Amino acid sequence: MRRILVVAVLFSSFCLLAAQDQTKNPISYKAAPNAKERETLLLRDFHPKSMLHARVTPIERAKFPVIDVHNHINDAMGIDEHEPPAKVIQVMNATNVRTVVILTGQWREKLQHVVDEMVKPYPGRFMVFTQIDYSKIDDPKAMVADLDDAVRRGARGLKVLKDLGLQDRDKSGKLIAVDDPRLDPVWEECGRLGIPVAIHVTDPEAFFHPSNGENERYEELIEHPDWSFYDHGFPGKEEVMAQRDHMFAKHPHTTFIALHVANWPENLDYVSHLLDRLPNVMTEFGAREAELGRQPRRAREFFLKYQDRILFGTDSPPSLEMYRNYFRWLETDDEYFDYYGYPGQGRWKIYGMKLPDPVLQKVYHRNAERIFAQFKGLPASSSGGAK
Repeated sequence: MRRILVVAVLFSSFCLLAAQDQTKNPISYKAAPNAKERETLLLRDFHPKSMLHARVTPIERAKFPVIDVHNHINDAMGIDEHEPPAKVIQVMNATNVRTVVILTGQWREKLQHVVDEMVKPYPGRFMVFTQIDYSKIDDPKAMVADLDDAVRRGARGLKVLKDLGLQDRDKSGKLIAVDDPRLDPVWEECGRLGIPVAIHVTDPEAFFHPSNGENERYEELIEHPDWSFYDHGFPGKEEVMAQRDHMFAKHPHTTFIALHVANWPENLDYVSHLLDRLPNVMTEFGAREAELGRQPRRAREFFLKYQDRILFGTDSPPSLEMYRNYFRWLETDDEYFDYYGYPGQGRWKIYGMKLPDPVLQKVYHRNAERIFAQFKGLPASSSGGAK
């Protein structure tokens, strides 16, 4: 018994000394980092390579002819860099893109330049929209006259930039609301002429929240701080959207294309409710592949239900890489791949929806053909496969 007691005392003493020694020189199960490993890795330099062995299904050409209803190539505002038209046509031919719609054509002489450079020399390959000169907002007859003149020159729709409701002001300095009654004659004239109004209001939901560590588009907003609408005296997103939806309801005989998935692809329940209430509203998904692609089941459900109301749009300069990325998203069920422009809009991957052929045909070209049916010059549609 005494021997056991002595052993216990010695063991306790050993443990105490070991603990004291560990305090001075703690045991490390990992080698101490060298100087290079201690360097801080900046988020912008973090480009992890996925270890997921996922299927890759290249789509060189769209399965059916495509009308890209949201583009700015060679426009009147210089939004995208100028490309030789013949080079753009090469990309279109290689990817089965039949027609590209240039939304920002402005008006009068600037519009005429786009018509002369892009529309007339390449029949059926390009279309152009006009815009509103808000300096004439107190003269509705002048605005309507500009619209009529634009259609005579070759414009096939009206484009509204996101400045409306957020930044555009009248001569008195008052912010112009989207549903300002002074603009009613313009919307009504579009209905009379049978031309669609492609309208962009507000921006991604994240742009209306603080640019901090909780914002999923933090990198984008730090790179472009002027894109933030938070705490800068701008109206809230919901307020501007409500103005737009009120304007849609006031003009049931005018067709509106609510761009960027009605600019709330993060909230497809809201967009669905909008389409359910207002049959004169269409939508498209330009620059919102990232938002829809990360919710493939909900997005596919949305595309199936509203297959007659969705148009194909990119809001990106035509390129082989861009179009083929969109086609892969729409036509395959590939998993966990980069959206076009990754990681510019957020650090997540997307998933293909593998839409049925009848839905693809509508989204790719048939819905757009219906909107522009009154205008001659679009190439004949093909109901068969890619050509």
